[in-house]
Amino acid sequence: MTISATTQDSNNSQSPLILVDGSSYLFRAYHVPYLQALSTADGQPTGAITGVLNMFRSLKKDYPNGNIIAIFDAKGKTFRNDMFPEYKANRPPMPDDLRTQIAPIHEIITAMGLPLLVIPGVEADDVIGTLAKQADELGIETVISTGDKDMAQLVTKHVRLINTMTDVEMDVAGVSEKFGVRPDQIIDYLALMGDKVDNIPGVVKCGPKTAVKWLAEHGTMQEVIANADKVKGKIGENLRDALEQLPLSYQLATIKCDVELEQTAGELAASEPDVDALAELYQKFELKRLLADLGKGGSDVGASTSSVAKKTKADSTASVGEQAVEIKAVDVEKTQYDIILDKELFEQWLKKLQACESFAFDTETTSVHYMKAELVGVSFAIEVGKAAYVPLTHDYEDAPEQLDKEWVLAQLKPLLESKTIKKIGQNLKYDANVLSHYDIALQGIEFDTMIESYCYNSVATRHNMDALALKYLDYQTVHFEDVAGKGAKQLTFNQIDIEKAGHYAAEDADITLRLHQAIFPALAETASMLSVFNEIEMPLLPVLARMEQTGVLIDSDILAEQSFTLGQRLDELEIEAHNLAGKSFNLASPKQLQQILFEDLKIPVIKKTPKGAPSTAEEVLQELALDYPLPKVILENRGLSKLKSTYTDKLPLMVSDKTNRLHTSYHQAVTATGRLSSTDPNLQNIPIRSEQGRKIRQAFIAPKDHKIVAIDYSQIELRIMAHLSNDKGLVTAFSEGKDIHRATAAEIFAVELDEVTTDQRRSAKAINFGLIYGMSAFGLAKQLHIGRQQAQEYQDKYFQRYPGVLTYMEDTRQQASEQGYVETLYGRRLYLPDINAKNGMRKKAAERAAINAPMQGTAADIIKKAMLAVDSWLLEQNDDRIKMTMQVHDELIFEIHQDIVEETTAKLVTLMNDAVELSVPLIAEAGIGDNWDEAH
Repeated sequence: MTISATTQDSNNSQSPLILVDGSSYLFRAYHVPYLQALSTADGQPTGAITGVLNMFRSLKKDYPNGNIIAIFDAKGKTFRNDMFPEYKANRPPMPDDLRTQIAPIHEIITAMGLPLLVIPGVEADDVIGTLAKQADELGIETVISTGDKDMAQLVTKHVRLINTMTDVEMDVAGVSEKFGVRPDQIIDYLALMGDKVDNIPGVVKCGPKTAVKWLAEHGTMQEVIANADKVKGKIGENLRDALEQLPLSYQLATIKCDVELEQTAGELAASEPDVDALAELYQKFELKRLLADLGKGGSDVGASTSSVAKKTKADSTASVGEQAVEIKAVDVEKTQYDIILDKELFEQWLKKLQACESFAFDTETTSVHYMKAELVGVSFAIEVGKAAYVPLTHDYEDAPEQLDKEWVLAQLKPLLESKTIKKIGQNLKYDANVLSHYDIALQGIEFDTMIESYCYNSVATRHNMDALALKYLDYQTVHFEDVAGKGAKQLTFNQIDIEKAGHYAAEDADITLRLHQAIFPALAETASMLSVFNEIEMPLLPVLARMEQTGVLIDSDILAEQSFTLGQRLDELEIEAHNLAGKSFNLASPKQLQQILFEDLKIPVIKKTPKGAPSTAEEVLQELALDYPLPKVILENRGLSKLKSTYTDKLPLMVSDKTNRLHTSYHQAVTATGRLSSTDPNLQNIPIRSEQGRKIRQAFIAPKDHKIVAIDYSQIELRIMAHLSNDKGLVTAFSEGKDIHRATAAEIFAVELDEVTTDQRRSAKAINFGLIYGMSAFGLAKQLHIGRQQAQEYQDKYFQRYPGVLTYMEDTRQQASEQGYVETLYGRRLYLPDINAKNGMRKKAAERAAINAPMQGTAADIIKKAMLAVDSWLLEQNDDRIKMTMQVHDELIFEIHQDIVEETTAKLVTLMNDAVELSVPLIAEAGIGDNWDEAH
């Protein structure tokens, strides 16, 4: 069990998100009397700079593991001014002595390494709202640091507010306590009262008490409006007078949560501070204390690491499937949890563990990152309701004496390494990785409740312990914050009182056992699903653990050079964009880009946002880039900016001090279809088609005297479609070793096989992959940039050539509609809750998923089976000169000593080719090089 300051999902194992309302900080700092007198020797005001930076430092101290993002208002009007020109019209202009401090604050925050967002056309509130919503949907615990009451509308289970000036936090209950209404009623509350500062019209004389009274009685502003004729007295007249303007007030008070941003909440992260730049800025603005602290190594504003409670790590979507496990309620009155502080009790438990067939096991640690985690304690459960926690390194003041860690681990080692005594856990791969640091190879890994849930129904719920306990046990577990507190006073697990920690940790083991007893019998009722669990997912767990521990070797110098080159190219693109536009503008601003493209340059609008504004989304720019130069420049700028921030700048910072290698985390229970995902860092999204993406892969290098070998499956999904559909044309083409894209092109374009051009083959490739995934003629026309009628002709010819594919697709849709799910070739099941939805768009999406999932899921199953076969052979060889280091979709990457690289590669190709048997050949292709790019 990993412990941290927050709880999150396993596919979001990053730091708690701290969203700072920088504009709120700015004005509050400016109005602090003693700060107003501060200035440099030459008269530059520095009071707001000092105050804002002090608040950031305080926030960093309170949330040492926080992923801090700074958001400020941009200059100029916002979309609310378009809705209501009088919006904020009463606000006085910003004082000059404050205005001059904004740029320095931005410079310093950027030098600190913190992401800084200033988005024109919207307010900082809207950017915060967008990020908070994204984080909430990902299950990332989020703290909004602000003094703005409007932000209360953003509070959810995962999102809370903190006012750093008053040190007051507000969660859902706190909002209700402070305002008298729930967070989802805050907009109604604000609209009814209006806001004199922002010049939002409301109901005259409607104060907080009246607004609360009305909402308590009617629930929403709309219901208040509907019952306006029933409100008596002068306030009733005022309400009725305001009826026409209240919808506008509601819109003005609503924080926009769909702002187009370059990076999502899951992607934004701090970088290393630029210490030289900070020193220069601190000296320039005479911030002597900050400069002194910097000299002492006290710049506590750099990139932070996350400490997330493993028990809340989730891995999937939240749609509801069709299955149901019988809920087993937890009787908390019958629980008995031991805290083991003496050898006698420990030895009693050890004997019971040694005598049992299986037991639930969990660890408590200091970090979510398995390479950084330190063991704090371990817990066990043998029977429901009876569990124990062994604290090892709790080190708070007056902590009771605990058993010696080395002695305890020595006693547990034979038990934990036993293959005959089976272990039950929640995300046991993490525990195995942590124990490996203590020379314990966890074996006998038999049941993982996260994977049980995932194999049973990948879309029924999130697969973290808290969500599973609520769904399958009707039980609300103790959360980390319940024992560690919140905000500035929150403790790390080793600082938690052992009594509280003991119950929390023992409960984890107990609930894990209960979940296993609830979910596994239901899973075992379906032989095919049980087979996926027993023959694919559980055996893969230790394979992934070994790969994670091995890690990959990168050349940070190559990445640094590329970062520099990317920076230069980004500067060039900015100049080029400004020249094409005829003026300077912020390339990252959708609002400014809308103005340039659609108003200044008069480029036709081809798509609008939900709010009715011209869209500047990537797919729109891609289409426009075919005819106009500026969108092409913008696209290149966006792509290179993301590469720089996500990879070339970030990867060197993630190299382990212990191994000098990069260690990702593979997640088995994330995607609905069975594909693995990778985080911290994500190694599966590095572009392969672009030159810059390939350069990043060049930084993934082989150790001395070794080679990188990359082996991937050729056209695996088309081969799977050939097998599933049993289409004669596809099966024959693959069986005879024909180029399937060339064969399709010959048919579509009515030419001889040897006359097919490169462009025709490229179009046929798009047709092959597009149509097997249910692409419509409209979508095909868009992708090939042809007319819809011509696309329809291509589609008709394709299905005439491969009629079995069309029959398979129609049959699959029908089966999905009748049974509510589809299956992969090996029995992995994907439930489709919307397959019979009345909403046409949702139904169409489910139908596309019904066609896609069997192919994607079968491809995922095949690569996993290949990994199992390869790992088994590697274990037999017991040769340190061969290591499997990465899995990227249909590709496996190895480090192999140069002396044995040729014969080993040949063997690995054979193993992958023979991993499964289809009606068409499975072809694995290998490449060998000094780096990943050369080998691909």
